[in-house]
Amino acid sequence: MKVKVPKVPKVPKIPPLRVTLISARDMIVSGAPFIVVALILLGAAYLWLKPNPPNKVVLATGPDQSAYAEFGKRYAAELKRYGIEVQLRATEGATENLRLLKNDKEKVDIAFVRGGASDAVQASDEEPGVTLESLGSLFYEPVWLFYREDAARKIVGPGAKGHEPPPPVLTELGQFSSLRLNLGTKGSGTGNLLTKLLRANRIDRNALNVTRLEPTPSVVALLNGEIDAVVFVSAPESPLIQMLLMTPGVRLFDFPQNEAYSRRFAFLSALTLPRGVVDLANNVPPDDVRLLAVTTTLVARPSTHPAILQLFVQAAQRIHGGTGWFARAGQFPSGEDAEHPLAPEAARFYKNGAPVLQRYLPFSLANLIDRMWVVLVSIIAVLIPLSRVIPPVYQFRIRSRVFRWYGQLRRIEDAAINHSAPADDLLRELDEIETRVGRVVVPLSHADELYSLRSHIDMVRDRLRALSATEASSAEAGTLVESATVE
Repeated sequence: MKVKVPKVPKVPKIPPLRVTLISARDMIVSGAPFIVVALILLGAAYLWLKPNPPNKVVLATGPDQSAYAEFGKRYAAELKRYGIEVQLRATEGATENLRLLKNDKEKVDIAFVRGGASDAVQASDEEPGVTLESLGSLFYEPVWLFYREDAARKIVGPGAKGHEPPPPVLTELGQFSSLRLNLGTKGSGTGNLLTKLLRANRIDRNALNVTRLEPTPSVVALLNGEIDAVVFVSAPESPLIQMLLMTPGVRLFDFPQNEAYSRRFAFLSALTLPRGVVDLANNVPPDDVRLLAVTTTLVARPSTHPAILQLFVQAAQRIHGGTGWFARAGQFPSGEDAEHPLAPEAARFYKNGAPVLQRYLPFSLANLIDRMWVVLVSIIAVLIPLSRVIPPVYQFRIRSRVFRWYGQLRRIEDAAINHSAPADDLLRELDEIETRVGRVVVPLSHADELYSLRSHIDMVRDRLRALSATEASSAEAGTLVESATVE
Protein backbone atom coordinates (compact mmCIF):
# COMPACT_ATOMS: atom_id res chain seq x y z
CA MET A 1 0.00 0.00 0.00
CA LYS A 2 1.32 3.41 -0.96
CA VAL A 3 1.52 5.99 1.75
CA LYS A 4 0.36 9.42 0.71
CA VAL A 5 3.10 11.89 1.48
CA PRO A 6 1.79 15.35 2.24
CA LYS A 7 3.21 18.21 0.24
CA VAL A 8 5.63 20.53 1.97
CA PRO A 9 4.14 24.04 2.05
CA LYS A 10 5.88 26.69 0.05
CA VAL A 11 7.72 29.32 2.01
CA PRO A 12 6.50 32.81 1.05
CA LYS A 13 8.99 35.11 -0.61
CA ILE A 14 9.97 38.11 1.53
CA PRO A 15 11.11 41.34 -0.17
CA PRO A 16 14.63 42.48 0.84
CA LEU A 17 13.34 45.95 1.76
CA ARG A 18 11.03 44.44 4.35
CA VAL A 19 13.94 42.59 5.89
CA THR A 20 15.86 45.86 6.20
CA LEU A 21 12.91 47.75 7.66
CA ILE A 22 12.13 45.06 10.21
CA SER A 23 15.78 44.89 11.23
CA ALA A 24 15.81 48.68 11.73
CA ARG A 25 12.60 48.47 13.73
CA ASP A 26 14.13 45.82 15.98
CA MET A 27 17.16 47.99 16.54
CA ILE A 28 14.97 50.97 17.46
CA VAL A 29 12.80 48.90 19.80
CA SER A 30 15.88 47.40 21.44
CA GLY A 31 17.31 50.85 22.00
CA ALA A 32 13.99 52.36 23.13
CA PRO A 33 14.82 52.26 26.87
CA PHE A 34 18.18 53.86 26.11
CA ILE A 35 16.49 56.56 24.02
CA VAL A 36 13.86 57.19 26.71
CA VAL A 37 16.52 57.61 29.39
CA ALA A 38 18.49 59.98 27.15
CA LEU A 39 15.38 62.08 26.44
CA ILE A 40 14.48 62.24 30.12
CA LEU A 41 17.98 63.42 31.01
CA LEU A 42 17.97 66.00 28.20
CA GLY A 43 14.53 67.24 29.19
CA ALA A 44 15.55 67.56 32.84
CA ALA A 45 18.73 69.42 31.83
CA TYR A 46 16.75 71.75 29.57
CA LEU A 47 14.26 72.59 32.31
CA TRP A 48 17.05 73.13 34.81
CA LEU A 49 19.35 75.25 32.64
CA LYS A 50 16.64 77.08 30.63
CA PRO A 51 19.09 77.79 27.76
CA ASN A 52 16.69 79.80 25.60
CA PRO A 53 16.33 83.44 26.68
CA PRO A 54 12.94 85.13 27.17
CA ASN A 55 11.41 86.95 24.23
CA LYS A 56 11.14 90.23 26.14
CA VAL A 57 13.50 92.22 28.34
CA VAL A 58 12.93 95.55 30.08
CA LEU A 59 15.63 98.23 29.79
CA ALA A 60 15.39 101.30 32.03
CA THR A 61 16.69 104.31 30.12
CA GLY A 62 16.11 107.93 31.15
CA PRO A 63 14.09 111.04 30.29
CA ASP A 64 12.98 111.81 26.75
CA GLN A 65 15.59 113.52 24.56
CA SER A 66 18.35 112.20 26.85
CA ALA A 67 21.35 110.15 25.76
CA TYR A 68 19.98 107.16 27.67
CA ALA A 69 16.78 107.30 25.63
CA GLU A 70 18.72 107.53 22.36
CA PHE A 71 21.01 104.64 23.26
CA GLY A 72 18.02 102.59 24.41
CA LYS A 73 16.56 102.79 20.90
CA ARG A 74 19.82 101.49 19.45
CA TYR A 75 19.90 98.54 21.83
CA ALA A 76 16.29 97.72 20.96
CA ALA A 77 17.18 97.69 17.26
CA GLU A 78 20.25 95.50 17.87
CA LEU A 79 18.43 92.82 19.88
CA LYS A 80 15.47 92.82 17.52
CA ARG A 81 17.72 91.04 15.02
CA TYR A 82 17.77 88.06 17.39
CA GLY A 83 14.04 88.04 18.01
CA ILE A 84 14.33 89.74 21.42
CA GLU A 85 11.94 92.61 22.16
CA VAL A 86 13.53 95.30 24.32
CA GLN A 87 10.89 97.28 26.16
CA LEU A 88 12.23 100.74 26.96
CA ARG A 89 11.12 102.18 30.28
CA ALA A 90 11.53 105.93 30.56
CA THR A 91 12.76 107.09 33.99
CA GLU A 92 14.07 110.19 35.70
CA GLY A 93 17.66 108.96 35.36
CA ALA A 94 20.42 106.87 36.87
CA THR A 95 19.35 107.03 40.52
CA GLU A 96 15.83 105.88 39.73
CA ASN A 97 17.21 103.17 37.44
CA LEU A 98 19.31 101.79 40.27
CA ARG A 99 16.34 101.77 42.63
CA LEU A 100 14.23 99.93 40.06
CA LEU A 101 16.91 97.27 39.65
CA LYS A 102 17.17 96.76 43.40
CA ASN A 103 13.40 96.47 43.84
CA ASP A 104 12.16 92.90 43.34
CA LYS A 105 8.64 94.13 42.62
CA GLU A 106 9.76 96.06 39.55
CA LYS A 107 10.06 94.25 36.20
CA VAL A 108 13.31 95.92 35.14
CA ASP A 109 16.10 93.60 33.96
CA ILE A 110 18.84 95.97 32.79
CA ALA A 111 19.43 99.70 33.17
CA PHE A 112 21.87 102.50 32.46
CA VAL A 113 23.61 103.55 35.69
CA ARG A 114 26.26 106.24 35.98
CA GLY A 115 29.16 106.26 38.38
CA GLY A 116 28.41 107.67 41.82
CA ALA A 117 24.69 106.90 41.64
CA SER A 118 25.12 104.02 44.10
CA ASP A 119 25.87 106.46 46.93
CA ALA A 120 22.43 108.07 46.70
CA VAL A 121 20.67 104.71 46.66
CA GLN A 122 22.71 103.28 49.53
CA ALA A 123 21.73 106.26 51.64
CA SER A 124 18.05 105.60 50.95
CA ASP A 125 15.85 103.44 53.18
CA GLU A 126 14.17 101.99 50.08
CA GLU A 127 17.15 99.84 49.10
CA PRO A 128 16.18 96.12 49.33
CA GLY A 129 19.84 95.02 49.23
CA VAL A 130 19.92 93.14 45.91
CA THR A 131 23.41 92.49 44.53
CA LEU A 132 23.63 93.72 40.95
CA GLU A 133 26.04 92.81 38.15
CA SER A 134 27.80 95.09 35.71
CA LEU A 135 28.12 94.50 31.98
CA GLY A 136 30.98 96.98 31.75
CA SER A 137 31.57 100.67 31.19
CA LEU A 138 29.96 102.12 28.07
CA PHE A 139 30.76 105.81 27.65
CA TYR A 140 31.61 109.03 29.41
CA GLU A 141 28.91 111.35 30.68
CA PRO A 142 30.40 114.79 31.19
CA VAL A 143 28.98 117.35 33.60
CA TRP A 144 27.53 119.98 31.26
CA LEU A 145 26.99 123.22 33.15
CA PHE A 146 25.44 125.74 30.75
CA TYR A 147 24.72 129.35 31.69
CA ARG A 148 23.43 132.44 29.96
CA GLU A 149 26.08 135.03 29.05
CA ASP A 150 23.87 137.95 30.08
CA ALA A 151 23.45 136.43 33.54
CA ALA A 152 27.19 135.85 33.82
CA ARG A 153 27.92 139.46 32.82
CA LYS A 154 26.02 140.65 35.86
CA ILE A 155 28.39 138.63 38.04
CA VAL A 156 31.63 139.44 36.22
CA GLY A 157 30.78 143.14 36.09
CA PRO A 158 31.01 145.77 33.34
CA GLY A 159 34.73 146.39 33.85
CA ALA A 160 36.64 149.69 34.34
CA LYS A 161 35.71 152.88 32.47
CA GLY A 162 37.39 153.21 29.14
CA HIS A 163 38.11 149.48 28.93
CA GLU A 164 36.29 146.72 27.14
CA PRO A 165 34.04 144.68 29.43
CA PRO A 166 35.55 141.32 30.42
CA PRO A 167 34.15 138.25 28.68
CA PRO A 168 31.12 136.79 30.45
CA VAL A 169 33.00 133.73 31.65
CA LEU A 170 32.39 132.09 35.02
CA THR A 171 35.43 130.38 36.53
CA GLU A 172 34.25 129.18 39.95
CA LEU A 173 31.27 127.14 41.15
CA GLY A 174 30.70 129.68 43.89
CA GLN A 175 29.65 132.21 41.26
CA PHE A 176 26.49 130.20 40.60
CA SER A 177 25.16 130.90 44.09
CA SER A 178 23.41 134.03 42.85
CA LEU A 179 22.01 132.41 39.68
CA ARG A 180 18.79 130.52 39.14
CA LEU A 181 20.12 126.97 38.57
CA ASN A 182 18.19 123.92 37.45
CA LEU A 183 19.49 120.61 38.91
CA GLY A 184 17.07 118.27 37.17
CA THR A 185 14.55 115.94 38.74
CA LYS A 186 15.35 114.04 41.94
CA GLY A 187 15.66 110.65 40.24
CA SER A 188 18.22 111.83 37.72
CA GLY A 189 21.18 111.81 40.12
CA THR A 190 22.46 115.12 38.72
CA GLY A 191 21.68 117.01 41.91
CA ASN A 192 23.47 114.40 44.01
CA LEU A 193 26.62 114.71 41.88
CA LEU A 194 26.64 118.51 41.89
CA THR A 195 26.08 118.51 45.66
CA LYS A 196 29.32 116.54 46.06
CA LEU A 197 31.18 119.08 43.95
CA LEU A 198 29.72 121.97 45.94
CA ARG A 199 30.67 120.36 49.25
CA ALA A 200 34.22 119.91 47.99
CA ASN A 201 34.24 123.69 47.40
CA ARG A 202 32.63 124.32 50.82
CA ILE A 203 29.50 125.73 49.24
CA ASP A 204 26.13 125.14 50.87
CA ARG A 205 23.69 123.93 48.26
CA ASN A 206 20.83 125.41 50.25
CA ALA A 207 22.25 128.83 49.40
CA LEU A 208 21.57 128.22 45.69
CA ASN A 209 18.40 129.23 43.91
CA VAL A 210 17.51 125.77 42.64
CA THR A 211 14.71 124.53 40.36
CA ARG A 212 13.79 120.91 39.59
CA LEU A 213 12.59 120.89 35.99
CA GLU A 214 12.83 118.01 33.54
CA PRO A 215 15.48 118.26 30.79
CA THR A 216 13.35 119.61 27.95
CA PRO A 217 11.37 122.17 30.02
CA SER A 218 14.62 123.32 31.66
CA VAL A 219 16.20 124.07 28.27
CA VAL A 220 13.11 126.00 27.23
CA ALA A 221 13.26 127.96 30.48
CA LEU A 222 16.96 128.70 29.94
CA LEU A 223 16.40 129.99 26.42
CA ASN A 224 13.47 132.12 27.60
CA GLY A 225 15.52 133.65 30.41
CA GLU A 226 13.37 132.14 33.16
CA ILE A 227 16.44 130.46 34.66
CA ASP A 228 20.11 131.39 34.37
CA ALA A 229 21.89 128.04 34.31
CA VAL A 230 21.20 124.37 33.82
CA VAL A 231 23.31 121.32 34.58
CA PHE A 232 23.18 117.98 32.79
CA VAL A 233 25.14 114.79 33.26
CA SER A 234 24.79 113.18 29.88
CA ALA A 235 26.62 111.77 26.90
CA PRO A 236 27.17 114.19 24.00
CA GLU A 237 24.75 112.16 21.88
CA SER A 238 21.88 113.89 23.69
CA PRO A 239 20.05 116.20 21.25
CA LEU A 240 19.61 118.81 24.02
CA ILE A 241 23.36 118.94 24.68
CA GLN A 242 24.21 119.33 21.02
CA MET A 243 21.61 122.08 20.63
CA LEU A 244 22.90 124.08 23.60
CA LEU A 245 26.49 123.81 22.39
CA MET A 246 25.41 125.52 19.14
CA THR A 247 23.11 128.12 20.75
CA PRO A 248 24.45 131.75 20.75
CA GLY A 249 24.36 133.46 24.13
CA VAL A 250 24.75 130.16 26.02
CA ARG A 251 28.19 129.25 27.38
CA LEU A 252 29.59 125.98 28.70
CA PHE A 253 31.33 126.15 32.09
CA ASP A 254 35.02 125.23 32.04
CA PHE A 255 36.29 123.22 35.04
CA PRO A 256 39.86 124.48 35.47
CA GLN A 257 40.36 122.07 38.39
CA ASN A 258 39.08 118.97 36.64
CA GLU A 259 42.26 117.00 37.38
CA ALA A 260 41.93 117.82 41.07
CA TYR A 261 38.30 116.68 41.11
CA SER A 262 39.24 113.38 39.48
CA ARG A 263 41.81 112.77 42.23
CA ARG A 264 39.26 113.50 44.96
CA PHE A 265 36.44 111.37 43.52
CA ALA A 266 37.23 107.91 42.14
CA PHE A 267 34.14 107.85 39.90
CA LEU A 268 35.10 111.10 38.12
CA SER A 269 37.38 111.45 35.11
CA ALA A 270 39.06 114.58 33.76
CA LEU A 271 38.22 115.17 30.09
CA THR A 272 38.79 117.84 27.50
CA LEU A 273 36.27 118.88 24.89
CA PRO A 274 38.60 119.66 21.95
CA ARG A 275 38.34 122.92 20.12
CA GLY A 276 36.12 122.65 17.04
CA VAL A 277 34.96 119.08 17.77
CA VAL A 278 31.28 120.12 17.78
CA ASP A 279 31.48 122.09 14.52
CA LEU A 280 34.83 122.37 12.73
CA ALA A 281 33.57 124.85 10.17
CA ASN A 282 32.32 127.31 12.80
CA ASN A 283 35.03 126.45 15.35
CA VAL A 284 32.63 125.31 18.07
CA PRO A 285 33.79 125.39 20.79
CA PRO A 286 36.31 128.16 20.13
CA ASP A 287 38.69 126.83 22.81
CA ASP A 288 39.38 123.58 24.60
CA VAL A 289 36.95 123.11 27.46
CA ARG A 290 38.00 121.17 30.54
CA LEU A 291 35.23 118.95 31.85
CA LEU A 292 34.44 116.39 34.51
CA ALA A 293 32.77 113.14 33.57
CA VAL A 294 31.34 110.01 35.10
CA THR A 295 31.36 106.66 33.37
CA THR A 296 28.04 105.02 32.57
CA THR A 297 27.64 101.28 32.85
CA LEU A 298 25.02 98.72 31.99
CA VAL A 299 23.83 97.10 35.21
CA ALA A 300 21.66 93.98 35.33
CA ARG A 301 19.76 92.02 37.91
CA PRO A 302 21.41 88.67 38.81
CA SER A 303 18.28 86.85 37.60
CA THR A 304 18.63 88.17 34.05
CA HIS A 305 19.17 85.35 31.55
CA PRO A 306 22.86 84.85 30.62
CA ALA A 307 22.07 84.83 26.90
CA ILE A 308 20.44 88.27 27.25
CA LEU A 309 23.55 89.57 28.98
CA GLN A 310 25.73 88.18 26.20
CA LEU A 311 23.63 89.89 23.54
CA PHE A 312 23.71 93.21 25.38
CA VAL A 313 27.49 93.13 25.72
CA GLN A 314 27.86 92.34 22.01
CA ALA A 315 25.47 95.16 21.17
CA ALA A 316 27.47 97.50 23.43
CA GLN A 317 30.59 96.80 21.41
CA ARG A 318 28.84 97.67 18.17
CA ILE A 319 27.19 100.81 19.61
CA HIS A 320 29.98 102.23 21.76
CA GLY A 321 33.10 100.71 20.23
CA GLY A 322 33.80 103.52 17.76
CA THR A 323 35.41 106.90 18.18
CA GLY A 324 33.66 109.82 19.86
CA TRP A 325 34.22 113.27 21.26
CA PHE A 326 36.00 111.83 24.29
CA ALA A 327 36.81 108.19 23.50
CA ARG A 328 39.09 106.53 21.02
CA ALA A 329 38.15 103.45 18.98
CA GLY A 330 38.04 100.34 21.13
CA GLN A 331 38.15 102.18 24.44
CA PHE A 332 34.55 101.21 25.20
CA PRO A 333 32.94 99.00 26.26
CA SER A 334 35.32 98.10 29.05
CA GLY A 335 35.18 95.54 31.84
CA GLU A 336 36.31 98.08 34.42
CA ASP A 337 33.65 99.00 36.97
CA ALA A 338 34.59 99.76 40.54
CA GLU A 339 31.03 99.90 41.89
CA HIS A 340 29.52 96.58 40.75
CA PRO A 341 31.00 93.12 40.18
CA LEU A 342 31.38 92.16 36.54
CA ALA A 343 28.86 89.58 35.33
CA PRO A 344 30.45 86.23 34.29
CA GLU A 345 29.01 86.55 30.78
CA ALA A 346 30.52 90.01 30.39
CA ALA A 347 33.90 88.83 31.72
CA ARG A 348 33.79 85.96 29.25
CA PHE A 349 33.11 88.36 26.38
CA TYR A 350 35.90 90.78 27.30
CA LYS A 351 38.33 87.87 27.55
CA ASN A 352 37.39 85.77 24.52
CA GLY A 353 35.03 87.86 22.43
CA ALA A 354 31.71 86.58 21.10
CA PRO A 355 31.12 82.80 21.38
CA VAL A 356 32.67 80.92 18.46
CA LEU A 357 29.47 79.11 17.51
CA GLN A 358 27.57 82.38 17.10
CA ARG A 359 29.94 83.32 14.30
CA TYR A 360 28.82 80.37 12.17
CA LEU A 361 25.40 79.28 13.44
CA PRO A 362 22.08 81.02 14.07
CA PHE A 363 21.89 82.57 17.51
CA SER A 364 19.20 80.22 18.86
CA LEU A 365 21.10 77.07 17.88
CA ALA A 366 24.50 78.41 18.91
CA ASN A 367 23.13 79.54 22.26
CA LEU A 368 21.46 76.17 22.89
CA ILE A 369 24.71 74.29 22.25
CA ASP A 370 26.77 76.80 24.18
CA ARG A 371 24.54 76.61 27.26
CA MET A 372 24.12 72.83 27.28
CA TRP A 373 27.38 71.39 25.99
CA VAL A 374 28.70 70.63 29.48
CA VAL A 375 25.49 68.83 30.36
CA LEU A 376 25.51 67.04 26.99
CA VAL A 377 29.01 65.73 27.65
CA SER A 378 27.94 64.56 31.12
CA ILE A 379 24.87 62.82 29.73
CA ILE A 380 26.94 61.10 27.05
CA ALA A 381 29.38 59.91 29.71
CA VAL A 382 26.46 58.39 31.62
CA LEU A 383 24.81 56.85 28.55
CA ILE A 384 27.91 55.18 27.08
CA PRO A 385 27.89 52.35 29.68
CA LEU A 386 24.12 51.98 29.29
CA SER A 387 24.49 51.65 25.52
CA ARG A 388 26.25 48.33 26.00
CA VAL A 389 22.95 46.65 26.82
CA ILE A 390 21.49 47.42 23.38
CA PRO A 391 23.33 44.68 21.37
CA PRO A 392 22.34 41.87 23.83
CA VAL A 393 18.73 43.08 23.85
CA TYR A 394 18.70 43.28 20.07
CA GLN A 395 20.18 39.78 19.76
CA PHE A 396 17.68 38.41 22.27
CA ARG A 397 14.76 39.86 20.29
CA ILE A 398 15.98 38.34 17.03
CA ARG A 399 16.81 34.92 18.49
CA SER A 400 13.54 34.74 20.45
CA ARG A 401 11.74 35.12 17.14
CA VAL A 402 13.30 31.81 16.11
CA PHE A 403 13.69 29.92 19.37
CA ARG A 404 10.08 30.25 20.46
CA TRP A 405 9.11 27.78 17.74
CA TYR A 406 11.28 25.08 19.27
CA GLY A 407 8.75 24.77 22.05
CA GLN A 408 6.11 23.91 19.46
CA LEU A 409 8.42 21.39 17.84
CA ARG A 410 9.15 19.78 21.18
CA ARG A 411 5.46 19.50 21.95
CA ILE A 412 4.72 17.85 18.58
CA GLU A 413 7.64 15.46 18.97
CA ASP A 414 6.54 14.47 22.50
CA ALA A 415 3.02 13.90 21.23
CA ALA A 416 4.38 11.62 18.52
CA ILE A 417 6.55 9.64 20.97
CA ASN A 418 3.70 9.24 23.46
CA HIS A 419 1.18 8.51 20.68
CA SER A 420 -1.13 11.08 22.23
CA ALA A 421 -2.28 12.28 18.81
CA PRO A 422 -2.48 10.79 15.32
CA ALA A 423 0.62 11.34 13.22
CA ASP A 424 -1.40 12.83 10.37
CA ASP A 425 -2.83 15.48 12.68
CA LEU A 426 0.64 16.24 13.94
CA LEU A 427 1.89 16.53 10.37
CA ARG A 428 -0.79 19.05 9.52
CA GLU A 429 0.08 21.03 12.62
CA LEU A 430 3.75 20.88 11.67
CA ASP A 431 2.93 22.13 8.18
CA GLU A 432 1.09 25.07 9.70
CA ILE A 433 4.10 25.85 11.91
CA GLU A 434 6.41 25.71 8.92
CA THR A 435 4.17 28.10 7.03
CA ARG A 436 4.26 30.54 9.90
CA VAL A 437 8.01 30.13 10.29
CA GLY A 438 8.33 30.99 6.61
CA ARG A 439 6.97 34.41 7.40
CA VAL A 440 9.58 35.03 10.09
CA VAL A 441 12.08 37.69 9.07
CA VAL A 442 15.53 37.91 10.63
CA PRO A 443 18.68 39.79 9.61
CA LEU A 444 21.21 37.95 7.51
CA SER A 445 23.50 37.72 10.51
CA HIS A 446 20.93 35.42 12.17
CA ALA A 447 19.84 33.55 9.05
CA ASP A 448 21.75 30.43 10.13
CA GLU A 449 19.49 30.08 13.17
CA LEU A 450 16.38 30.38 11.00
CA TYR A 451 17.66 27.78 8.54
CA SER A 452 18.60 25.53 11.44
CA LEU A 453 14.99 25.78 12.66
CA ARG A 454 13.71 24.81 9.23
CA SER A 455 16.05 21.81 9.09
CA HIS A 456 14.81 20.70 12.50
CA ILE A 457 11.24 21.04 11.26
CA ASP A 458 12.16 18.76 8.35
CA MET A 459 13.74 16.29 10.77
CA VAL A 460 10.57 16.16 12.87
CA ARG A 461 8.53 15.77 9.71
CA ASP A 462 10.58 12.75 8.68
CA ARG A 463 9.93 11.15 12.04
CA LEU A 464 6.23 11.91 11.78
CA ARG A 465 6.08 10.46 8.26
CA ALA A 466 7.78 7.31 9.48
CA LEU A 467 5.38 7.11 12.39
CA SER A 468 2.45 7.75 10.05
CA ALA A 469 3.60 4.90 7.79
CA THR A 470 3.93 2.60 10.80
CA GLU A 471 0.49 3.54 12.00
CA ALA A 472 -0.92 2.93 8.52
CA SER A 473 0.76 -0.50 8.35
CA SER A 474 -0.49 -1.41 11.80
CA ALA A 475 -3.95 -0.29 10.90
CA GLU A 476 -3.88 -2.36 7.66
CA ALA A 477 -2.59 -5.42 9.50
CA GLY A 478 -5.29 -5.03 12.10
CA THR A 479 -7.91 -4.86 9.37
CA LEU A 480 -6.65 -8.12 7.81
CA VAL A 481 -6.71 -9.88 11.19
CA GLU A 482 -10.27 -8.77 11.80
CA SER A 483 -11.31 -9.97 8.33
CA ALA A 484 -9.69 -13.37 8.90
CA THR A 485 -11.35 -13.73 12.26
CA VAL A 486 -14.73 -12.97 10.80
CA GLU A 487 -14.29 -15.56 8.11
